[in-house]
Amino acid sequence: MPKMKTNRGAAKRFKKTGSGRIKRGKAFTSHILTKKSTKRKRSLRQADLVSSADVKNIKKILPYM
Repeated sequence: MPKMKTNRGAAKRFKKTGSGRIKRGKAFTSHILTKKSTKRKRSLRQADLVSSADVKNIKKILPYM
């Protein structure tokens, strides 16, 4: 059976934590930042975990993660 291809866009967006969960960055941080509060922008810098509903699909497109 041939090797499975990794979705390269997804590979750049997700990382695996030490315990095996999948980490993601938050959205809404690229532009139009003046109207967002400093507190909000600061909290958007923190990484977040992928929802349990989405983990199955992400593992499918990242077979070697």
